[in-house]
Amino acid sequence: MSAAPVPLSCDLILRGGVALTMDGTGSVLADVAIAITNGRIVAIGDGAEVMGRFVAPRAIGAPHHILMPGLVNTHNHTPLMVVRGVVEDIGFAPAYTPGVPQGDMLSAEEIYLLARLGAYEMLRFGSTTVVDFYRHPAMLARALAEAGLRGYVGGRIMDADTQALASGRWVADRRLGERTLAEAVDFLDSEAIASGTIAPVLGPHAPDTCSRELLDKVAAIAKARNCVVHTHLHQSPGEVAVVEARENCRPVDLLEDVGLLDENLVAGHCIHMNAGDIERFGRSGAHVAHIPIGNAAHGSIAPIVALEQAGAKITLATDTKSGDMFESLRLALAAARIRGAGFAIKSERVLGWATRNGAAALGLAGEVGVLRAGAQADIVMLDGRAPNLCPVIDGPGLIVHSANGGNVDIVVIAGRVVLEDRRPTLFDGDEVVASAQAVARRLWKRAGHRSRVEAA
Repeated sequence: MSAAPVPLSCDLILRGGVALTMDGTGSVLADVAIAITNGRIVAIGDGAEVMGRFVAPRAIGAPHHILMPGLVNTHNHTPLMVVRGVVEDIGFAPAYTPGVPQGDMLSAEEIYLLARLGAYEMLRFGSTTVVDFYRHPAMLARALAEAGLRGYVGGRIMDADTQALASGRWVADRRLGERTLAEAVDFLDSEAIASGTIAPVLGPHAPDTCSRELLDKVAAIAKARNCVVHTHLHQSPGEVAVVEARENCRPVDLLEDVGLLDENLVAGHCIHMNAGDIERFGRSGAHVAHIPIGNAAHGSIAPIVALEQAGAKITLATDTKSGDMFESLRLALAAARIRGAGFAIKSERVLGWATRNGAAALGLAGEVGVLRAGAQADIVMLDGRAPNLCPVIDGPGLIVHSANGGNVDIVVIAGRVVLEDRRPTLFDGDEVVASAQAVARRLWKRAGHRSRVEAA
């Protein structure tokens, strides 16, 4: 009689009652286990079979857990969590709104402390890969790395005077352009991206806040470095009007003219586009960072289905109004149906925007946003004992229509458990929240805003 095979060693085993693989086949597994070694999935399948083949120093999870790929959140400015709850009721994006804390008001330390809050929120609500660009990119990278997130980080590049911009005027500031471009380029080679989970992007702010000359320089660097480029595009009627007056063309035309409209571009919002804009963007192979929460906050819905039909690749993001990608999933589906897509657009397609498509936009196709052998072990485990996660009949439908960030129980990134029992394992979440609150109060006071909740 032959001896039983010796189990293979692995680093960690995850167990669950259900797993959404998001592998493109619609595969949903029951009674599942995932074996992880060196940060990657080495086996996924029937729980008893995987547990029989592998042994690990630790196994976590239970039959009530719903496993899914970590969410890929493709557009954020983590320090700008400081404006939420106020800016939504007084104006558009913070850079265009007077009376709110502006980027130039923030020190590197303040940006770091606020970025920690944004990173914590996204981690807590199931994002495992995030794009983040703002001033002091090294501080953003530090905050994301300390949280254990996989981050794509860039410095905010612009040469429009920020004070004039907030009052509705476009005034060139060449020195600002030189400084922000230099800061962004310095970051490309910095030690901050040596950790293995942090990578650089180039972040020109928007066509209205960057001159043609500055965009030409960004395009040359992007081509030489083969970098992902992240920007805002057609996010407001004001942006379109500024570019039309300054350049005698539409914002998407300007990006095409300078050589930035290609498959390396991830463009946030893409709301105020006409048929020609949509056709041109779609033909380019560029990616949209769809931000339905932020768009809806100022009364807008992007033509996402039309963009996708034209050839654009759709990804999903939360931006600065919320870190909950489940909220973004639900609103993305609702917005598409409001714009006329009806039931032709379904939950699994939208969930694909937040997983597979986001990964592809960052050069990570097949690496993240999917549960399969060989992929990075970036995995979210939801607590299926929550009443809003019952009954489990259709996995993607349940996630998109009913789940929320509060259901996230465990998060694993690159094989490391970074959230367990809803608490971060690498940092003190309570301290992060308290420090960000203290910074926010100082910044709003500096901006001349009196808090309605602060004791006299």
